[in-house]
Amino acid sequence: MAKQFTLGKKERLKSRKQIEHLFSEGKNFPLPPFRIYYWVTAVAAKSASNLQFGAGVPGKNFKRAVDRNRIKRLTREAYRLQKNQLQEALTGKNLQLNIFFIYTSKGLAEFNIVKEKVNVILNKLTKIVDEINSPNP
Repeated sequence: MAKQFTLGKKERLKSRKQIEHLFSEGKNFPLPPFRIYYWVTAVAAKSASNLQFGAGVPGKNFKRAVDRNRIKRLTREAYRLQKNQLQEALTGKNLQLNIFFIYTSKGLAEFNIVKEKVNVILNKLTKIVDEINSPNP
């Protein structure tokens, strides 16, 4: 069966409560041009997906909504195409991961650059998930 490259409604981080908790309790790391916030928890019974994603661009850096929307679109597309590796790391481990990408650069980026950076970020998050679940010797 072919891999599905989708980013459905249940995979998007939309709950204000979850987003606030992610920023207050979650961890973060910078990887220019992004700052990534993530929060790993045990899977809740009512949870629809074990991996939820959000993206944001500050209006302070980009005054025009067209530019902000373009960057969010590029980020979502790069994430959508590469998230399967991280999703496979989470399946069967009874963990939920919420991720939020904030674009911090002041200039517009091309898709190839965004895709490379998202790939590095997802690899780092995969390692973090593996370290959380593996028993310490």
